[in-house]
Amino acid sequence: MTITQPDLSIFQTLESEVRSYCRGWPTVFDRAQGSRMYDEDGHAYLDFFAGAGSLNYGHNNPVLKRALLDYLERDGVVHGLDMSTTAKRAFLETFQEVVLRPRGLDHKVMFPGPTGANAVEAALKLARKVKGREAIVSFTNAFHGMTLGALAVTGNAFKRAGAGVPLVHGTPMPFDNYLDGKVEDFLWFERLLQDAGSGLNRPAAVIVETVQGEGGINVARPEWLRALADLCRRQDMLLIVDDIQMGCGRTGAFFSFEEAGITPDIITVSKSISGYGLPMSLTLFRPELDIWEPGEHNGTFRGNNPAFVTAAAALNTYWTDGQMEKQTLARGEQVEAALRAIAAEHRAEVADVRGRGLVWGLEFHDRSRAGAVASRAFELGLLIETSGPESEVVKLLPALTISPEELDEGLRILARAVRETA
Repeated sequence: MTITQPDLSIFQTLESEVRSYCRGWPTVFDRAQGSRMYDEDGHAYLDFFAGAGSLNYGHNNPVLKRALLDYLERDGVVHGLDMSTTAKRAFLETFQEVVLRPRGLDHKVMFPGPTGANAVEAALKLARKVKGREAIVSFTNAFHGMTLGALAVTGNAFKRAGAGVPLVHGTPMPFDNYLDGKVEDFLWFERLLQDAGSGLNRPAAVIVETVQGEGGINVARPEWLRALADLCRRQDMLLIVDDIQMGCGRTGAFFSFEEAGITPDIITVSKSISGYGLPMSLTLFRPELDIWEPGEHNGTFRGNNPAFVTAAAALNTYWTDGQMEKQTLARGEQVEAALRAIAAEHRAEVADVRGRGLVWGLEFHDRSRAGAVASRAFELGLLIETSGPESEVVKLLPALTISPEELDEGLRILARAVRETA
């Protein structure tokens, strides 16, 4: 693809140096539909990024767009704080009927604010309030958000350093296979809990991702998650599953923990819950944990009514018949086969292929290689990002609604990018 030099001057002179994604994709995007984005010069890019997992149903999904436009055209409430509105009622009724009840969940629903970090902060605050303890256990290479509470349970040293203050009351433990299977699962964790001389303050909760997205597509085994849930029960700790990026069908089932057969005490959901890329997040928790005082955790934008509208439409469209889960798993098999073919072609360079559903990672021995592959892929018309503590993993996060043909097209571009950066 021939790309003319875009005019990026206003972004470079006025916007903060903190911007990041735009540096890897130096063009000016103008419109998007489905699994493609278009820059202002008309160049098309196949999107294997999906708004960092916020666009599971693609860009400007026509069903969700129609629901949103109809709501706005009738002057539906846009900003409502936590007031009761018809849009919120419709979402809650749909969420209960389509998501919670079929899975035997009776969790209360809290709207903590518009972002995933808001949901995590609320989860941590509630756990501490319920248990009357401060410590939270997280895991190596975890990512839970950029606010101070969420950063305290995030592993990445670069992101943690941005806090500028001590990040306290969080203790990391080894994630599944962090020690290459050489140590029994949770041996260290349980020993610390049992030993009065260990120096570990008894935790209020444990927070975990079933698949660590930003951490490098590290996939926890179902048996490891079940053992963690059992440990939490035995040691009087709440189990928080952060399903912000891996929920809403990303791994197949609506919640990523369903495969393991566990029921978390608290669940955080965001990104694709609105279905349309609109800011929205949920903190879900067992009814007996709902000890909040009115207004004890709030925010001006926790009632995003347009997001309620598109969220309800997404649930009704994609989650009432079980087909989305089957399709995602089938598309995932297509991705895995292509990545394993790439790994076989580049045996000396590819360290690992791992993933679930439609989140996959291709890890390279050379830590700089993933970035080079992503850059070349952009030149070839494919948007992919990197992840892992040293950005050593190429991360694939296409929309769940992507067609097999589009998926195959993107995987061919990725194979070419790997070949041309060898």
